[in-house]
Amino acid sequence: MATLKITLIRSTSKCKKNQIATVQALGLRKIGQTVEKQDNPQMRGMVRTVAHLVRCEEI
Repeated sequence: MATLKITLIRSTSKCKKNQIATVQALGLRKIGQTVEKQDNPQMRGMVRTVAHLVRCEEI
């Protein structure tokens, strides 16, 4: 199964509460931190919600 490499590239300050919660649910805390998650519709939706804050690559 494919995985997604998700990196936080922007700060969550001055973001909406649901966007901050999504970033935390992805497991991201610091700018530049990277996590790998399974590629499924739920993760794609979360990434789409915070697309302006993260960089996402397929592995």
